[in-house]
Formats: sequence, structure tokens, C-alpha cells
Amino acid sequence: MARLAALVGVAFGLGARDPGCAAGPERLLEAGPPPCLRAPASAGAWMELLRPPRSPSALAAAAVAVEALEAALAPHLALRRRAVVVGGDHSLALGTWRALARARGPLGLLWVDAHLDAHTPRTTPSGALHGMPLACLLGTEGGVLEPLCPPYPALDLERVCVLGARSFEPPEARLLARLGVRVLGMGEVVSRGLAACWAEALERVAQGPYGVSVDLDAVDPDQAPGVGTPEPGGLDGEELVRALAGLRADPELGAVELMEYHPGRDREGRTLALLQRLLCAALPWGEEGTGDGWG
Repeated sequence: MARLAALVGVAFGLGARDPGCAAGPERLLEAGPPPCLRAPASAGAWMELLRPPRSPSALAAAAVAVEALEAALAPHLALRRRAVVVGGDHSLALGTWRALARARGPLGLLWVDAHLDAHTPRTTPSGALHGMPLACLLGTEGGVLEPLCPPYPALDLERVCVLGARSFEPPEARLLARLGVRVLGMGEVVSRGLAACWAEALERVAQGPYGVSVDLDAVDPDQAPGVGTPEPGGLDGEELVRALAGLRADPELGAVELMEYHPGRDREGRTLALLQRLLCAALPWGEEGTGDGWG
């Protein structure tokens, strides 16, 4: 029998300068189920779509969205179902990893992203919340972000790795270096290959419960133009699909995020097609099984 999973979309984009990623989960639903979710089977998968209400500020709205996501995931994670979260902007990661850490203790985390997302309110040049979630999860920030940051240790600092980064500011890099977070930048991926870098990252993060957070801007924008903050020279999308599919049967993989799909920028639907393939790779049965509902 295929393992049970929970599939949740969150229509939220106010943590980004361009809120268009809020439309990503709904566009995925409109496209209909990808092949791995079409035939009836005994595994339970569903696309629960959260639509957080309006709030007076981006920070207040993000707090509501993060809390709603954490609450939606909690009962599934308590039953050891794998969660697959489709965003929405990357500030939502605070809900996913707060929920999984509450269920399974401090986590390893593989953060696949063109950016480090490790700014704090003191260092951010833009003020955008989706540039700060990793710093928040690492326990380095409170103050104005206190409503978003986990009130307990969410990550095991020795088991965190960033892969694919190629656009960031020096304060972010200094923070992660100080905390001992391994950054496998895009230059290293090009020189060594994704397979070798992925294996090194897993060696670090997967020694116990862990998660994988994928910002679609990690992929080269020629293949995935429909993202919130595209950066040239990224990962090969099909290589990333194969790498993620290789984790399908790992019971320690508690959750996968697929974030920052921006339908308004998606030329020819290329990013949507990649998102569907990544979704099937992230589910614990992949192409071989299916869930019992969509929408």
C-alpha cells in the first residue's frame, strides 16, 4: 500500500514584493491532477487550498497564513504522513517547518533556492518577508518577526544545507557561515554536478527527520520562467525532479515544499509542467500510485 500523504496549497504572496505567487496553488488545481494523482488507489492525498483572510499589514497577513498552514499540517504530521506544501511565497516555510519540528523535534533541512533567504529586519534591503524565513527558522531573529518565528528549536544547526544559491547579500552569507550552515552555491553545482552536491547535502541533513524546501527560482529561468524572483544560471529542472524522486521512499523525509510559482510569468506553461513533475516526485508513491481526491 502506498504511504499516506497530505497535499496543501496556500494562496499567499504578500511576503514577496510581487504577490503574484499567491495564484500558484489555484492554477495548479485548475490544471487538474498530474498523472500520479489520477487513478483511484488506497493512498490518501488531497489538495487542501488555504486562502488566508486579508490583514492590515504584510507581517500580520503572514502570521495568519503561517499559523493556518501549521494548523492544517499538524494532524497529518502527527500520523507520520508526508506533507507536500505548494506556495505561495517562501515566507510560508515558517508554517511548514514549525509544524514538522513540533511533531518530530529539531530537523535537518535542505533549502534549494537561488537565494539564501537569510536576511533579518536589520539587513534586508527590500523588507520582503520571503527573504528572511531561513534566518527566522535558524533561531537568529525575534523582535518584529516574533509572530512568525518558531518559539522552540525548529532546526538542528548541524543539519542545514542550502543548494543552488547564486544571488544574495554579504550579511546573509556571513550569518550562515557563522552558524555553520553549508552553502552549495550554483558555481559549485556547475563544477561538481548536481548529483554529487545533492549527495553531500543529504549526507548532512538526512541523519534523522528532515525536509526539503524548493523555491522554483532555483531552476534556470529558461526552463522555469514563472517564478517570483528569477535569477539566471540555475539548476536543470529534470535533474532536480530525479534527485527529489530519489527520496520518495525515505520515511525520514517529513515534508517537501514547492514554492514561489508565479502563473502570471509562466510562458507557455513550462513552470506549471515542471511543478507537476516535482509534485509527483515529492509524493511517497510518485508515478506508481495515486490519491483519492483533487480539489
